[in-house]
Amino acid sequence: MTTKQPPPLMKKHSQTDLVSRLKTRKILGVGGEDDDGEVHRSKISQVLGNEIKFAVREPLGLRVWQFVSAIIFSGVAIMALTFPDQLYDAVFEEESVNSKTPIRLYGGALLSISLIMWNALYTSEKVIIRWTLLTEACYFGIQFLVTTITLVESGQASLGAALLLISRVCFVFISIYYYYQVGRRPKKV
Repeated sequence: MTTKQPPPLMKKHSQTDLVSRLKTRKILGVGGEDDDGEVHRSKISQVLGNEIKFAVREPLGLRVWQFVSAIIFSGVAIMALTFPDQLYDAVFEEESVNSKTPIRLYGGALLSISLIMWNALYTSEKVIIRWTLLTEACYFGIQFLVTTITLVESGQASLGAALLLISRVCFVFISIYYYYQVGRRPKKV
């Protein structure tokens, strides 16, 4: 009597068994896309996060624009605090202002905003950079509107006011451009 030998036990290699690997990855929650479109290769990268995701791909000239903005805000603030008459005269070409207090308060507000601009220059956080750019765009836009309305009401037009208005429109467009460029999703490599 010959007894039939059972076939040798085959070990299942989960490394090579595609279905088993996919099931395991699905249970772990890796391999698929998350809400941000990121594909995590392992549970560790999913838990710890991907540092590339937080790095900002900076548009060309962003840091130069931030530096120039910080200088503009600081310079105008110091001028408004120290020489309010000359600042007012440069835009509206009137002999003197009734009270220096509003212009000095304007200078104090600008100095506060300039501190934010200087700090944003040294950060790499996308949200902070975008908020400062939006702050700049809003400030320049509001300054454009207020200056235009004041010039129309007074019926005066000067070269200083025209240059101020043109520069503010340019600054609004530059700030908005960088705001949207920083907010764009990076291209997948």
